[in-house]
Amino acid sequence: MNIANRRLLSQQLISPEFDDPTEVVEWMGAIQAQDYKMMRWAVGIRTRKPSITEFEKAYNEGKIVRVHMLRGTWHLVAGKDYHWMQEICRNRAKRTFYGWMKANKEEIPEEDETRQCRKILKEAFRNKSSVTRNEFYELFSKSDLNISTKKFDYHIRLAEIDGMLCSGDLTTGITPTYSLVSEKIDKNNDILELSHDEALERITLQYFRSHSPATLEDFVWWTGLNKTECKKGIKMMGDKLTEKTQEGRTFYIYTKGRTRGVPKSSVLLLPSFDEYLIGYKSRDIVLKPEYQHHAHNKNGVFYPVVAINGQIQGNWKPRSKDGDYSFFTEKNHSKSKLAVAFKNFKEWGVRIQVKIIPMDRIVLILLIL
Repeated sequence: MNIANRRLLSQQLISPEFDDPTEVVEWMGAIQAQDYKMMRWAVGIRTRKPSITEFEKAYNEGKIVRVHMLRGTWHLVAGKDYHWMQEICRNRAKRTFYGWMKANKEEIPEEDETRQCRKILKEAFRNKSSVTRNEFYELFSKSDLNISTKKFDYHIRLAEIDGMLCSGDLTTGITPTYSLVSEKIDKNNDILELSHDEALERITLQYFRSHSPATLEDFVWWTGLNKTECKKGIKMMGDKLTEKTQEGRTFYIYTKGRTRGVPKSSVLLLPSFDEYLIGYKSRDIVLKPEYQHHAHNKNGVFYPVVAINGQIQGNWKPRSKDGDYSFFTEKNHSKSKLAVAFKNFKEWGVRIQVKIIPMDRIVLILLIL
C-alpha cells in the first residue's frame, strides 16, 4: 500500500472532488488555520477550481468559520458542524488553555471577572457584526475592570472556547475579526444537533475519510481527545474502516476511499500548517526524520513546503516572484511542473497579496492569538 498516495487522495490534494469551499471543509472535518492568509490556500488547493471569491463568500456568511477548536488551536470548520464539535472538544481545549495561562503565571479567572469581560465583549457588537481585537481593547480601556491587557486577551480566547465568539468577516490584512456565534453561525446554518456519541462518530468519520490511511495515534493527536474516546470512535465505524498493518504500525483506512487518480508525478505547493503534515503523528511517512527541521521548528511553527509525488522535499516562498524554492533532497525536480504549480497559486492568490512574516513574528502572533 502506497500510504502517501492514499493520503493525497483522501485529503483532496490530488484529483479533488469538490468545487464548494464549504464542502471541502466539511469533508476534512477541520483544517488547521494558524496562518490567516494561507488558510485560504489550504482550502483552495483542495478544490477543483480554486476561488478566493467563493471562499470569502462562504466565510463571510458563516458557512466556514475560524475558531480555536481541536487541541485549543486555530481551525477552519463548517458552520453546521460548529456546535457539536465545540461541545466535544471544549473540555480539552480549555484544559490546554488554562495550562498556557499557568505557564505565563496568570491566574485562572473568577466567575465575576469572566462575567464582566463577557459583558464588554458583547457590548462591542452593539452597532456592528464584526469586531477587531483593537475595538475590544478600546471598550476594555474605558471600563473599570482592573486586569491587564494580556489577561483580557485570555478572556477573548476563553469566550471563543466557551462558544460565545467565532470569526467575523474576512479582511485583506493579517488582522482577523470576531463575531457572535449566535449571529454568524446560528443564523446562517442548518445546525447539526448531535449527542456525544453521535458527535464522536461523526468526527471519527470525518478524520479517517479525509486523512486515511492513519493510525490511532494520529487520530488522538488530531482531535486532542483521549485514547479511550478515540478507540471507541474507531469501533463505532464498523466496516467503514479496514485495518492494515504496515511497517510495524496499524493503519485504519476509509473503506470507500479512492485508490485511483494519482498521476505518475505531481508537484504540490502546500501552505504553512497544512493538514498533510500537521494532521498526523506519523509524518515520517512523507517526511524523513532528518528533514523535519526544514518543515517545522521546535515551537510548532510549520513552514510552506513542496510535496513531490507525495514526499516533502523542499520549501517555497509564497511572496516571491517564482517560488524561491530550496530543496533538501538530492532528487531531480521538474522545473516546468514547479512553474505551473506556482503560476496556479499566483493566479489564485493575487487578490490577497500573500506576505511572508518573519518567523519570530509568527511565534509572537501565535502566542497572542
